[in-house]
Amino acid sequence: MSNGETERQVAGIERAAVEALIRGEHGDPFSILGPHAFAHGLTIRAYLPGALGVELIHAVSGEVLGTLEQSSVPGLFSIRIEQQVPYRYRIQWGTGVQETEDPYAFGQLLGEMDLYLFAEGNHRELGKSLGAQFTTHEGVQGVRFSVWAPNARRVSVVGHFNGWDGRRHPMRLRQPSGVWELFIPRLAPGEVYKYEILGRDGLLPLKADPMALASELPPATGSVVSAPLQFDWHDAHWLEQRQAQQGYQAPMSIYELHAGSWRREGGENGRLLSWRELSEQLIPYVQQLGFTHIELMPIMEHPFGGSWGYQLLSQFAPTARYGSPADFAAFVDACHQAGIGVILDWVPAHFPTDAHGLGQFDGTALYEYAHPFEGFHQDWDTYIYNLGRTEVHGFMLASALHWLRTYHIDGLRVDAVASMLYRDYSRKEGEWIPNRFGGRENLESIDFLRHLNDVVAQEVPGALVIAEESTAWPGVSRPTQEGGLGFSYKWNMGWMHDSLKYAAEDPLHRRHHHHQLTFGLLYAFSEHFVLPISHDEVVHGKRSLLDKMPGDRWQKFANLRLYLSFMWSHPGKKLLFMGCEFGQWREWNHDHELDWYLLRYGEHKGVQQLVSDLNGLYRHEPALHQLDGSAEGFAWLIGDDASNSVFAWLRHDKDGAPLLVVHNFTPEPRNGYRIGVPKEGAWHVLLNSDAERYAGSNAGCQGGLFSESLASHGQPQSLSLDLPPLGTLVIKPQ
Repeated sequence: MSNGETERQVAGIERAAVEALIRGEHGDPFSILGPHAFAHGLTIRAYLPGALGVELIHAVSGEVLGTLEQSSVPGLFSIRIEQQVPYRYRIQWGTGVQETEDPYAFGQLLGEMDLYLFAEGNHRELGKSLGAQFTTHEGVQGVRFSVWAPNARRVSVVGHFNGWDGRRHPMRLRQPSGVWELFIPRLAPGEVYKYEILGRDGLLPLKADPMALASELPPATGSVVSAPLQFDWHDAHWLEQRQAQQGYQAPMSIYELHAGSWRREGGENGRLLSWRELSEQLIPYVQQLGFTHIELMPIMEHPFGGSWGYQLLSQFAPTARYGSPADFAAFVDACHQAGIGVILDWVPAHFPTDAHGLGQFDGTALYEYAHPFEGFHQDWDTYIYNLGRTEVHGFMLASALHWLRTYHIDGLRVDAVASMLYRDYSRKEGEWIPNRFGGRENLESIDFLRHLNDVVAQEVPGALVIAEESTAWPGVSRPTQEGGLGFSYKWNMGWMHDSLKYAAEDPLHRRHHHHQLTFGLLYAFSEHFVLPISHDEVVHGKRSLLDKMPGDRWQKFANLRLYLSFMWSHPGKKLLFMGCEFGQWREWNHDHELDWYLLRYGEHKGVQQLVSDLNGLYRHEPALHQLDGSAEGFAWLIGDDASNSVFAWLRHDKDGAPLLVVHNFTPEPRNGYRIGVPKEGAWHVLLNSDAERYAGSNAGCQGGLFSESLASHGQPQSLSLDLPPLGTLVIKPQ
């Protein structure tokens, strides 16, 4: 036997340890590989399965210091030198020669403070710490990998660079954090990688990096090494005034879209547009329509396009479907320069069960609750994040901050908040586990949401966090200091449900459902609300917004124009899903672009023009937005005329200036309809949803009006109005 081999040792290592290394079961490779001092110098060992030979090269001079001797174990090489010198390997493979520094010659990588903050759940910059970080370490360029897998027996980085061989780059475990780390010299951005993890019960499926900054294009599932985002932003002016633009007194009109099906190159079944192409086509369109913001359905990497992004696995990586991380940053920057805010859908409630994902990440329930009554969503076939675990809490907190800070995102719309608040959400009796007080509230998720909102308010002033929350949970948008959850806004799901149900009724029967439009105004000022007509309302057999409307073709379009006018004149910020703005007939299909050809027809063009005019009116008239969250900005005039299905109210700005809004929800023109007004003199019709401009019948009041000294509806003056059929009038005193 040579090179220090005995019955008990190979290359100076206990045979049991060598056998564990060969089997890929050794949990501490640094104890064997790399440089190790002994009495008369240094032993350097490398395990390179498949290598034909290895030379030791002086890292500075390039001098060959010697040839590593291969032991009786193929791939295990070693050499003894008299003194420590900077070195690298020259490795002879069957396919060529590779020169590289020794990954096992580097000391510990992550700082103790990084590990402490991670374990505490309060590391705000995980996207710049864990995962794959392209960096220079001890003068050598390469990639620092780190991943949390506390219950793993061994973790390796694998990729094309090592033939996907988990024996080549096993990592070092940092106790007690459970984080594994390794610096691989000379790797560059663009490398595809995963983690090979040996769990308690054997080898797991290859896992993507939970903190990857980029991923392969699906259906491929590898993580991709990404250089730190170095983007030359041009949105300083936007960010300076963003807080005022997104405040409660500002107009907010949001265009929700799915980036993959808004428009496609080559028509309905064409290829997806890139972020650059979306910048060129989407931004002018949104400007033309007058929306203040866009909201993107989740653009974090997700394996299945049919989930629309809501079953995502990469909380730090923009999807590769539309381009690179830098391309996405350029898109956001272009939106900001055009005066358009960008909101992202963000999903901290659940994640999919794909084998390469977070589920059973180290062979145990790490990111999810262990018990299926807590950790599995029956409705969505997904795992539920265990936000009571500090590391998971911190992981999601850092994800939120990553999008807001790294990509200058203006707001996060938090998906499925109701499912996070209640332990019995969508569960039958006996299928859920009470909290420590015996209640149904999910205390860990509630703590997380409050912490999230406090941290965002403190660290990213002016950024929004919006809740999709469908229950009567109190104080969703109340500050945490007052016992609330601290969200900026809450989606008003009750208003959406009631108003759509009313709008779908035949006008003959609407008199019996009058309360469905008045009820929402009983609680309209209890939260800061967004009125959402989202993607969820135009899929799965619910029909498109236009097709929900009753009546013949003319009535459907008139009803749609009336409904949109009702929405825009109602207290609350606005959100409208793509396609609704021009009256798409078909339900939304994520695999096809919108039916843009419909804009060749006058009725569809008219709806689009109305939305543009509504947005212009909404932004221009302070009475329609300044006091959205305050009862002082709203006053009923007519809320009880069920027999005629007429509604009328006043909106006020902060100085008390009024705007009169009247809706006629029947196809009957109502001439000489008297409505009280607070001001004497001339009034002017700002908008008639039945105007010829919108392909309407051009009925009802147009132009100027004069009040009469006839008291009505508690007001000293009144107007005699001709109400258009299925129409809205917005009228302002001159």
